[in-house]
Amino acid sequence: MVGTGGHLRDGALHRLHCRKPHSTKRSHLILPPPVTISIAFVHGMLSGVRARALPCDVFLADAGIDPKLLEQTAARVTADQYVALFQSLTDRLDDDLLGFLSRPLRRGSFALIVRSAAGEDNLGQAMRRAARTFGLLQTDMTMEVVRAGSLAGLRLLFSNPSAAQLVFLHELLLRSFWRLFAWLAGSKLPAERFDFAFPSPPYAGSYSKIFPAPLQFEQQHSALWIAAERLRNPVRRDKAALRAFLADARSNVVVPRRGELVSERVRNHLQRSQPAWPDLAGTASALHMAPSTLQRRLAADGTSFQALKDALRRDLAIVRLNTTSVPLTALAYDLGFADSAAFQRAFKSWTGSAPGAYRRGVA
Repeated sequence: MVGTGGHLRDGALHRLHCRKPHSTKRSHLILPPPVTISIAFVHGMLSGVRARALPCDVFLADAGIDPKLLEQTAARVTADQYVALFQSLTDRLDDDLLGFLSRPLRRGSFALIVRSAAGEDNLGQAMRRAARTFGLLQTDMTMEVVRAGSLAGLRLLFSNPSAAQLVFLHELLLRSFWRLFAWLAGSKLPAERFDFAFPSPPYAGSYSKIFPAPLQFEQQHSALWIAAERLRNPVRRDKAALRAFLADARSNVVVPRRGELVSERVRNHLQRSQPAWPDLAGTASALHMAPSTLQRRLAADGTSFQALKDALRRDLAIVRLNTTSVPLTALAYDLGFADSAAFQRAFKSWTGSAPGAYRRGVA
């Protein structure tokens, strides 16, 4: 018995789980939460080299990303592939800003900015130091720390009109420096607002995991805003923490971080429970709330129980297809589908491609 989109109805799903296929292995249950990235951000990351009319194939090959995925607007890549693409671009171009500016930000420049900011006593001083250091390394743009009532912000100022047109550059700088300042402040620095000096892009629905705050588009300047009182927060990082941050800096600044919303608690519960895939009532009980309350809380997060379940299944499938040789039948079982065909139909509806398109990077 199959529900909408090839999903098993709860009773049939329970009966299926009572039959254990001989080839299914459950070692994937101990893997960290799966994270995948919209192909729109891959296009964005490549936009600097494309603006220079450079071929992209070598960077995609380094990251194990099939170029054909770029043609699918719903395609996604794993977080590891996304970080590998970032690394390939910085290493091959010798540029921490991926070829976006006329003057490369040589490898190690971001580390220099981080070290200079980490030497300050409080967050306000660290933000100003980071902006000044960046300004010494670049001529196409500068950054400035500004105040607006109860808010303090870091604003991007472009002197090169061509660079100002590169949307991903705005996104990368705002997320990188917000993550840096949050880390300096002890990893907790709620953003109050993000401003963008461009219209809302078609993929703005993906911004919630990257910029978890109110968004304003078509502003005069791109900027990140925090409560001004937080400028007095002490910088809490020692040399050991600095080395650890820089060792994984690419992942720290470009991979979306999971928040503390109810939707994330549901996602975590579903992952821990697989392949049982509990229903809404079972999940609500596990989270100590009524089903109607859970539905309202999820709606407030802009999602639904089924949407969360499908997104997790999609991410799990993409990660496992990229990193293992799991048979499609076993993967379908783990994801709660009646058979491989049902899983493949759902996967194509999620990504625009058949599962085989994500299998090619596996040795």
